[in-house]
Parts: sequence; structure tokens; C-alpha cells
Amino acid sequence: MTVHLNSQSDLEDAIAGLMKLDLRLPPILEIAGMPKLRRREPGFAGLAQIIVGQQVSVASASAIWGRVFGAFDPFHHDSLRKARADRLGRLGLSTAKIKTLKGIARELGSERLNLDVLAEEDADIAHATLTRLHGIGPWTADVYLLFCLGHGDAWPAGDVAIQEAIKVGLGLAARPTVKQMAPLAEPWRPLRGAAAHLWWSYYHAIKKREGVIGK
Repeated sequence: MTVHLNSQSDLEDAIAGLMKLDLRLPPILEIAGMPKLRRREPGFAGLAQIIVGQQVSVASASAIWGRVFGAFDPFHHDSLRKARADRLGRLGLSTAKIKTLKGIARELGSERLNLDVLAEEDADIAHATLTRLHGIGPWTADVYLLFCLGHGDAWPAGDVAIQEAIKVGLGLAARPTVKQMAPLAEPWRPLRGAAAHLWWSYYHAIKKREGVIGK
């Protein structure tokens, strides 16, 4: 059964479940405090916004997305698919991002891709579906599954903050690699998405504390 993190209450229930799955985690929660749920808009708009934000500053991403989203009323994959590349370029999109967005729009238009279905699929299968698309890497796939779909078992194995938090929290000798992150998270299925929120909160808590200690 797929767990959905659609509300703060959902996340808190999932965190409570995690505490029963792994007795190493209650001390982590005590330091981290209850995480706050992060959500973004689902569907094509949510995925497009993440793509626009790849490899640019937060400020630049916000400005470009504002222009792109505002140029289409409504913002729909068919509208973007039909838009001229030079028009999209004037809005601030790179050639690579235009190719990625148009490719996804074509997949959605032909119904070869259904973003809504991903919320119900096994997290690893949903991740593989997204990363098969041109221009969608693991980070983009994980962010979409976690924050746009609220997939309770999505696991961002490449996130450096989570890697560092796990190293400290579990007393590992070194920061785990992406490959090592999969078996480390195995005890937390089907709540790995909730575990990601917990480890992010723990990371912020310990980094703040380290800063205080260092003064």
C-alpha cells in the first residue's frame, strides 16, 4: 500500500510509524523535532517548475518560472508543446530545458505518460518512469515524487544533506554514497519519504547546534 503525505497530519502519522519500524530513530526525532511537510503544485506545472529551477539560483528560477507560467493561460502541456522554441527562449529557458519540457508535453499529450498514476506506484518504479524521460535526473524525479505528489516512500538517495545527517545520526565513519543509501533506507519502507523529511530536519538541527558550539 502506498502512503501519501498530503497533509501535516499524514506526515506526523508516518513519522510515528517510522519510530516503530526503527528504534534508532526516536533519538533523531527528539533532536530534529517534528518535520514540517513540504508540498508543491502537482501535475505538469509542478514538474515544469522543478525543471526550470535546475542549475540556476533560486531568484533566477523564480523570475523565469514567473514569465513562463504567465505566458500561458491556462498553463497546459498542449500549449507548451505547440509553442515556438524561440518564444520559449525569450522567456529565459535554455535550449536543453525547452527540449525537456516539450518532450514531456508530447509524452503527456500522447498519454504515454500519466503523472497522476505515479502517486500510486511503487516509489522505485515511479522514479524509474521519470528518469527515463529526457532531461529528468534522479534529483528532479525525487523532488517531484516527494513534494508534488506527496509520495510517502520516495527516497532522495543523492541528497547531500540527508547523507550527512545519516552519517552523524547513525554514527557512520563516512557519508554514505548514493549506492549505500538504498540499503540504509530499506528498514524505513514504505515510509522513506517521511524519513527524508525527518533527516532534513535533523540536518538543520545539528548544523545549527554545531554553529552554536563553534562560537
